Amino acid sequence: MAPNGSFSGPRAAGLALHRFGFGPRGDAITRMSSDPRGALLAELDRPAAARIDDPSLLDSGDAARAAFDFRQARKASRLAQRAGQDMEPQARTAANAAANATANAAAIAGPPASGETMPNAAPRNPPPGVPQQIYLEEAKARFDRALDAETGFVERLVWFWSNHFCVSADKVRAIAGAFEREAIRPHVLGRFADMLLAVETHPAMLHYLDNARSIGPDSMAGLSRGKGLNENLAREIMELHTLGVRTGYSQADVTSFAGVITGWTIIPPRRDPQHGGQFTFNPRMHEPGAQTVAGRSYDGVGFDQGRAVLLDLARHPATAEHVATKFARHFVADEPPARLVEALKATFLRQDGDLKALARALIASPDAWDAPREKLKRPAEWLVAAARATGVATPDAKPLIGALNMLGEPLWRPPAPKGFDDVSATWMDGLAQRLDIANQLGHRVSVPVDPKEMVETALGPLAAAETREAVGRAESRPQAIALLLMSSEFQRR
Repeated sequence: MAPNGSFSGPRAAGLALHRFGFGPRGDAITRMSSDPRGALLAELDRPAAARIDDPSLLDSGDAARAAFDFRQARKASRLAQRAGQDMEPQARTAANAAANATANAAAIAGPPASGETMPNAAPRNPPPGVPQQIYLEEAKARFDRALDAETGFVERLVWFWSNHFCVSADKVRAIAGAFEREAIRPHVLGRFADMLLAVETHPAMLHYLDNARSIGPDSMAGLSRGKGLNENLAREIMELHTLGVRTGYSQADVTSFAGVITGWTIIPPRRDPQHGGQFTFNPRMHEPGAQTVAGRSYDGVGFDQGRAVLLDLARHPATAEHVATKFARHFVADEPPARLVEALKATFLRQDGDLKALARALIASPDAWDAPREKLKRPAEWLVAAARATGVATPDAKPLIGALNMLGEPLWRPPAPKGFDDVSATWMDGLAQRLDIANQLGHRVSVPVDPKEMVETALGPLAAAETREAVGRAESRPQAIALLLMSSEFQRR
């Protein structure tokens, strides 16, 4: 809330854009001044506000099969290379055809991608492999949505939930983007229970946390193969996705829950060229019998047993507390106001996990507006805000991906299943790298612009006198822009 106790005015508009959105662009502060809160709420009511409907982007099944085909062709090519001149002419012809198919499938313009090289490719600038190509296309769609957003509030919600339910592109590169589009975006303004089910049954999550190969010890597959349980997904669902740490569940609960979700797996692309890479429930892998999880007994069998556990976890008061705290911490403060957390928790419970209602409760709370602007933006958020403020064009995703790698927040590559940290201390050491990028952006602004006017566009009344003075005294326009982007007012929510 603005100091005058009003939700209106240029200062409130600037705060709304920096705290809840991706920062201003153009005359956004002026346009939003009459009703900043209303502008944020209006984004929530736009049809399909969070979705990316781009027919050129592959769904997770198609992406997984394309990646599998690419790896198979690459393997065939390597075998052919080893055989060399000893190969029979017919076999050599077949291997060369496989290599050509690989190159044709993966070839796109651009520099080489880390970890994805093509066999038989020229040593200079080999094209990225298929998984990396899919990753780059998904990244561009994500960045474009953030850069073009009116305020960016809905997109910030997407990014929050994508980090809460994170997977790593280091392990699921070809389907990391599809995971966000398929499991996160459709439910960002829906119900938490629906998002939870979509996330935990998505092939990306099942592969990332190793549940695809988890087999019940007493299942038909377990008795015949002698393989056992993997508890990774069950543990992270309870500890990170729902209840939170130290909320009363035991190791026995984790083990029981892991048994409940055995059989939640992925169709192997090798066995099914049409449906490979998609989710399936395999009853042969499912641990039979009733299970007790977090004090409740589940007698159901098959897939419905797991769905029932997820629904109860989604509605648990500890989940409401965990989600409300993370939500307030992300948008407002490292130590969020207790009254705000309680209001969000109450809304979550009262509205049965309605996430649009949760977002509305955040915007409605004076505590969400009154908190000091002390929280440091995460690198990706700052980078998008800087690009919006300067208007620097981004024809493809590679420069932004490279910048995020340098800043320590590589896209869809968190260091652990808990996602990227959401407290300022984690990102303080990266300010020197932000300065390097701010200098680069300052030199890339091609449109003649007065840096003093850019201060008004990017910060308006939020700009301190010291910042205005520093920008005004800069020795060059690039230096002035860099000083603006590195100012405390621009760095913080």
